[in-house]
Amino acid sequence: MESSKPIGFLVMMAGFLLASSNFTDGQVPDDCLRCICNVESGCKMLDPLCVMDVGSMSCGPYQIKLDYWLDAQLKGVDLDSDWQSCSASFNCSVRAVQGYMATYAIESRLGYPPTCEDFARIHNGGPHGLEKASTIGYWNRVKACLD
Repeated sequence: MESSKPIGFLVMMAGFLLASSNFTDGQVPDDCLRCICNVESGCKMLDPLCVMDVGSMSCGPYQIKLDYWLDAQLKGVDLDSDWQSCSASFNCSVRAVQGYMATYAIESRLGYPPTCEDFARIHNGGPHGLEKASTIGYWNRVKACLD
């Protein structure tokens, strides 16, 4: 059974690389997306897929909540048929993050072009994450990954 571990790792990395190719299909830059993923899950597909987090379930490598997934579709982003199926796919998870940011991390809403800090704090704290002191520590972890 030991030999299956490297194969499983290679399959996981192949999924991540496929998702990585889609990182630039939205406004969140590759390095920022990768660091958000790294902070959320070590950029791994979790087992179990979903965990309880601040009173609701968060799923997948980006720790996506149901409301986040629903909001990610507001700009017409094509996501899998349900939130947990989407969260189980690196590719769909990236599309969900990009869709969420296309709704909330936009220049017309913020008053300036969004930065990785904006993306990270909105991802962590919701549409008003920039106004929450609780998202600063999260941003610091994302920033450390970028440095």
